[in-house]
Amino acid sequence: MAGLQASSHRLAASPTVPLCQESCPSSASCLRLTFDSRAARPLSISANTSLAPGRLYHSSFSFSLSSPESILSSSFATNASPKDSGDQETISDSAIERSQRVMESKSEMELRERILAGEFSVQYSGSKTRGVREFFMKWGKLGRSLAYILASSERSYLLRQAKKVPEAKGDVRAITGQPFFIPLYDLYLTYGGIFRLNFGPKSFLIISDPAIAKHLLKENSKAYSKGILAEILEFVMGKGLIPADDEVWRVRRRAIVPALHRKYVSEMVGLFGRAAENLCHKLDTAAKHGEDVEMESLFSHLTLDIIGKAVFNYDFNSLSRDTGVVEAVYTVLREAEHRSIAIIPYWDFPIIKDLSPRQRKVAAALKFVNETLNDLISICKKMVDEENLKFEDDYMNERDPSILHFLLASGDDVSSKQLRDDLMTLLIAGHETSAAVLTWAFYLLAQNPTVLAKLQHEVDLVLGDRMPTIEDMKKLKYTTRVINETLRLYPQPPVLIRRSLEEDVLGNYPISKGEDIFISVWNLHRSPVLWEDPEVFRPERWPVDGPDPTEVTENFRYLPFGGGPRKCVGDMFATFENITAVAMVVRRFNFELALGAPPVGMTTGATIHTTAGLNMTVTHRIRPPVIPVIGESTITTIEENGSVKSSRPSNGVVTLNACREETQKVTK
Repeated sequence: MAGLQASSHRLAASPTVPLCQESCPSSASCLRLTFDSRAARPLSISANTSLAPGRLYHSSFSFSLSSPESILSSSFATNASPKDSGDQETISDSAIERSQRVMESKSEMELRERILAGEFSVQYSGSKTRGVREFFMKWGKLGRSLAYILASSERSYLLRQAKKVPEAKGDVRAITGQPFFIPLYDLYLTYGGIFRLNFGPKSFLIISDPAIAKHLLKENSKAYSKGILAEILEFVMGKGLIPADDEVWRVRRRAIVPALHRKYVSEMVGLFGRAAENLCHKLDTAAKHGEDVEMESLFSHLTLDIIGKAVFNYDFNSLSRDTGVVEAVYTVLREAEHRSIAIIPYWDFPIIKDLSPRQRKVAAALKFVNETLNDLISICKKMVDEENLKFEDDYMNERDPSILHFLLASGDDVSSKQLRDDLMTLLIAGHETSAAVLTWAFYLLAQNPTVLAKLQHEVDLVLGDRMPTIEDMKKLKYTTRVINETLRLYPQPPVLIRRSLEEDVLGNYPISKGEDIFISVWNLHRSPVLWEDPEVFRPERWPVDGPDPTEVTENFRYLPFGGGPRKCVGDMFATFENITAVAMVVRRFNFELALGAPPVGMTTGATIHTTAGLNMTVTHRIRPPVIPVIGESTITTIEENGSVKSSRPSNGVVTLNACREETQKVTK
């Protein structure tokens, strides 16, 4: 479509003007202006155009103008199915009736104009020679050599031809004082899927395009390291799985992933249930006394207790008591988050580091945590030496099913320092992210009672009163969708960090070696180009009988656990943990945001936290009776004390009369 230009003589000649080529074959894909010939100014604009690159969506929007400078009203509507239509709508320029919506409409109109202009449709076209190279790869060594030469030639050509990356303008102070991913979203709406952000002496590339994200994380992942992230986390994670360079990462991944076998995960689901039951005891006390609870801290304690047992068989028991170890762990965690958002790495200067009370406290806490981990490693080594179990693929010690025990029993030839780095990485990654997901899930559920009721209904049908098992994870389909949608709206982390190890081309823009890159998962997950109603919490976005959404099924517009070779190895562990905790809690309690509590704002470090906690009012839930299904071999009813009772008729088949008899017993 041509740009929004038209000569003055043409505008005067026609009261309704299509702003496209005169040879435009379809009025369904052009922008039209309606003019008042007396005032020689536009009265309304209407359009039908495509919303996302590569697909034509029926879209229409119109707005009325009282002058060339002022916008009085606008509307926008889209349908998710592709079609052609000449439908147009012109809205009356009733300025008085719509004055309350002027600012909101103006903002929306500006966004839609940018979408219409293709500003957000920057596509990484990918390699033009990929198909040929894949064909060559089948020819053995000669083919691989030809493919390499072809790839190198293409990259050199693109580097010569590519344009300069768009650079964000404005005062960098505008992005301080708030979660950094929020202003990145505003900049994305202005500059598109790739732009450069200068921050003092540093420069960052901000990526919000799924095709470029796929290239970075999967297609050319070997050309990128963790960069700044590794530098920030080195003090606490060392050469652990997350910050490690590729060589160390490959070795450690081969050692750790086998520990997450099905038998282990099945045992962990039981652990998740027992830990969630401890949380329910605390909530039960609060509900009985009518006390509000701060859920974010409770979820943080819950996931710390889980990860302690799962990784190195240590019972933090933080839901019941505060200990020196728990305090030290949280001190280290907060410092890692602090360093991830600090502008100046003052801790790298020896004098300041020694004088800073904060850094002295962190050093003491880290020493305490390291000593505790070393003690746990020694205890576990002794246990492994004394046991008489044959190591197999699904090896698991019943008394100590932890990952640490598996690694030691497998004969993993690694230093205690590397083992400590692995354990600390799993502790931080497995604790903070799950706590954040649960926090925002309950925040969203409290604001969407219909979703909560639907969720509770599924949990009643699948679990009743019993503890969850690994088999239930596939049955709790809607619960899974609630977690999926929570991770879309509140991704943990909101940004993935990379650094280029060589020259490359991103979205037809050349980048040099050493570029620091932020892949904004927040922008991808909330893009108005990639999602319908991106700000709406809608678990039904993905059908319960369809595949679980991943970066593969969603073509990298959805990155809850990253993507490519360095995708989170604990994605299944984390998903089952969240499903179990949500199911265990919602079947017994209802939740509302506490009256008088401060607004729930966002702050960020490694994950997205609330600014002042998630204060909620918790009440006991009265569960409705489970409706029996005719033809099944048991009748399930809810007893007066709230427990579930299953009974079997003498002939083994549930009949309508049997249902009535059992219902009458419960009613009496």
